[in-house]
Amino acid sequence: MGKKSKPKHRKEDNASPFDKARDELLSHILHCGVLQAEPQHQKDWFDDTMEYMAERYATLSDDQLDTIRTLGERYCRPVKPHTEVGAVS
Repeated sequence: MGKKSKPKHRKEDNASPFDKARDELLSHILHCGVLQAEPQHQKDWFDDTMEYMAERYATLSDDQLDTIRTLGERYCRPVKPHTEVGAVS
């Protein structure tokens, strides 16, 4: 018996430049260790990375790039701890 070929699951590439840029930024955040960096290093990283993104996605407006940066910065923030309801201090 011959080898069975696996079906290729290829996602259609209908994403907008905004969606592609957002997804790329989030991927870079995960792969570059930005989540563990100090706040000043994160700011420097975002400054450099967003300059690169502006060149790579030249069709995006400044507002769109600002929105993508904001999404990335929020993604890097630590989760707020939950407090117990009715906890006695």
